[in-house]
Amino acid sequence: MIGTGIQFTVLSSGSTGNATIVRNKDAALLIDAGLSAKRIDELMNERDFSGDQLEGILITHEHSDHIRGLGAVARKYKLPIYANEKTWLAMERAVGKITPEQKQVMQTGDFLNFGSLRIESFGISHDAAEPVGYFFRDGEQKLSLATDLGYVSDKVMQSITDSDVLVLEANHDIEMLRMGRYPWNTKRRILSDIGHLSNDTAGEVLSELLTKKLKRTYLAHLSRDHNMMELAKMTVRDAMESRGCFYKDHEFKLCDTYYDRPTPWDALGEA
Repeated sequence: MIGTGIQFTVLSSGSTGNATIVRNKDAALLIDAGLSAKRIDELMNERDFSGDQLEGILITHEHSDHIRGLGAVARKYKLPIYANEKTWLAMERAVGKITPEQKQVMQTGDFLNFGSLRIESFGISHDAAEPVGYFFRDGEQKLSLATDLGYVSDKVMQSITDSDVLVLEANHDIEMLRMGRYPWNTKRRILSDIGHLSNDTAGEVLSELLTKKLKRTYLAHLSRDHNMMELAKMTVRDAMESRGCFYKDHEFKLCDTYYDRPTPWDALGEA
């Protein structure tokens, strides 16, 4: 039995696979299933959690690092899958055979209620059919997830404002990417408005979002080739401070995510 309010753990984050669990006293949901079903089970077990406790799976977009284990997890635990219509069209073959009841269309901007847990999706800019982010509410608490986006639009800013905790992409260091081994067309895609957020841009976004309500931001979807967590945190801090955002670590924290292990459970009601 968990306490009141929202809790979450980022099971894995990065180009090798993405999955997050968000829960409260009424429901638990898996956001993306971008690793094998076996690996997702292993990561859930590390957090004393089982797929039998899930109510459903929310999908952000159809890229393989977000849906690799989707069909297998949904079939194993008989879970409904929520995604918008264009994402369903793009990923249906990869998901494989599921029952009609498991295919749930949640159009961009729609919301779901699981008891006191309310979920709303919002459109983002990425090279996918119709990618989305999500935010979750329980009373006054708000958790937002925004990764795999080339830039932060006014709509995205509006959607993630007033979060208590934010999971935000800080994919690459711009110079590391420019000097890296990727072909130029791949680099250009990553740097584009339908690519991924850089450390610098993540810092710019946080400088606009930082309020007393925002307690923690998890930097997510870091490139293993073109970023490092300490570099990302340093760049984000520098970008924030250059815009007049001077904060104390006990009031606002930048937190790590990992590609190979889950983050500790984070309870939004805790300092």
